[in-house]
Amino acid sequence: MTTSTSTATSAYRKRRWRWMDIQEQLTGYLFIAPAMVVITVFGLFPIFYAIYMSTFRWRVRKGPFIRLGNYVKALGDLQGVAVFVLGFALLALAWWVWNKAARSFHTGKLVVGMVSAIALIGAAWGIMTGWERMLATGDDNFLTALPITVFYATGTVPAEIGLALVLAYLLYQKVRGQEFFRMLYFLPYITPAVAAAVVFRTIFNPRETSLANQFLGWLGVEPQRWLFEPKPFLNVMFGTHLEGLKAGPSMALVAVIFFGIWTYVGYNTVIFLAGLGSISNDLYEAAQIDGANRWQSFRYITLPLLSPVTFYLALIAFIGTFKAFNHLYVMRSPAALGTVDTTSLVIFDTFYKANQFGYATAQAIILFIIILVLTLAQNKVFGEKVFYG
Repeated sequence: MTTSTSTATSAYRKRRWRWMDIQEQLTGYLFIAPAMVVITVFGLFPIFYAIYMSTFRWRVRKGPFIRLGNYVKALGDLQGVAVFVLGFALLALAWWVWNKAARSFHTGKLVVGMVSAIALIGAAWGIMTGWERMLATGDDNFLTALPITVFYATGTVPAEIGLALVLAYLLYQKVRGQEFFRMLYFLPYITPAVAAAVVFRTIFNPRETSLANQFLGWLGVEPQRWLFEPKPFLNVMFGTHLEGLKAGPSMALVAVIFFGIWTYVGYNTVIFLAGLGSISNDLYEAAQIDGANRWQSFRYITLPLLSPVTFYLALIAFIGTFKAFNHLYVMRSPAALGTVDTTSLVIFDTFYKANQFGYATAQAIILFIIILVLTLAQNKVFGEKVFYG
C-alpha cells in the first residue's frame, strides 16, 4: 500500500512539473509573440513574397510563371554561373588548406603550398571564365553594377575605419575642446544624406572654380570633371592606360567614395571611442612599467582589444555600402555613363523606370544572396582573428 501511494505521488509530481514547464513555455511564447508578428509581417513575409514575385514575368500585373527565367536573364548562362561559383569555392578551399590543413595534418609546407597554389590557379580560371560567360549572355547593366558596388565598398570601408581609428585615438587623449571635436566629427552622420549629396555635387562639379578643382590647382593639377567623368581614376590622374576591372573605379565613383568616407568616419569614431573607454588603464600602466612606448602599447594592447569593435564596424559597413542608395542617386550623372550605378540603383531603375517588378525582385534576391555570402565569409575569415580578451 505504501509503495503504490509513493508511486502515485511521484507520477502526480511529474505531471505537475510537466504542466508547469508547459505553462512557462507558453508564457515565454506569449511574451515574444508581438515581436514575432512584427518580424513576420514586415520582415519575413516581404522576403518570401519577393521570391514568389521573382518567378513571374510581372509588369504592373502578374504575368506567366517563368520559374528561374528572371535569374537567367540577370546572370546569363547557368553553366557560366556554376563555373564562377566553382572558382570562389576553389578560392575558399585554398584558404582552408593554407590556414587549417597545415595545423591539422603533419604535412610539409611545400605540399600545402602546392595544393594551395593549384587551388588558387583553378579559382582564378573559374572566376574569370565564368564571369566572361555571364557578361556575354546576361544583363550587362546588372552585372556591370556588381564590380562597381565592390569598388565602392572597398574604396569606402577601409578608409573610413582607418581614419576613424586614428581620430578616435587622438580624441581620446586629454586635448582642449575634446567634446566639441567629437560633436563636429559626428555631424556628417546625422546630416540628411540628400542635402549633403547636393553640397558634394557642388564641391565636385567640373567648373574650375569648384572647391575640388581649386584644391587640385594648389597641387599643380589640371581641373577635372569629377562626377561627370566616366574614365578610370588611375588613367585620369596618373596617365595610365588600364582597361576593364584592372582600371578600377571611375573618376565619378571616386567622388562618391569621398562622400561615403566623409559621412561615416564620425559614426565609426564614436564607436571606437566607446571601445577605447572599455580598455582598462591598468594594462597601459603595466606596459609602461615594462618599458613599452606609445606605439607598442597601441600595437599590442589597443588594436587587439579593439578588434571586436573593428570587426563589427567592418561587417556593418560592407553591408551598408552594398545597400547604399540615397546619395548615389542624387550624385550620379548621365555624363558618367553608368560608372556610378551600383546594384541598388540598377534594381531601382528596373523597378521604377522599366516597371519590371518580377525582374527587379530577382535582382534584389541575387543582391541579398551576395550580401549574405559576403557576411558569412567575413565572419569566417576575420571572426576567428577577433580577440575578446
